[in-house]
Amino acid sequence: MAENHTDPSGNTEAFRAFANTPEPEAATGTATRMPLLVGAAAVAVVLVALAGWLALA
Repeated sequence: MAENHTDPSGNTEAFRAFANTPEPEAATGTATRMPLLVGAAAVAVVLVALAGWLALA
């Protein structure tokens, strides 16, 4: 009787292809944090404006 389950670790070529794939380089620096910084600055401006409006009202 034929076995329908194939063990992926039994295929040496597939394992070598998996093991030899380079890991994607993580982007570092301010370019990746720029949207976060802009968003934080916008939130800070809104909070300061809200606090000023509440203080003067």
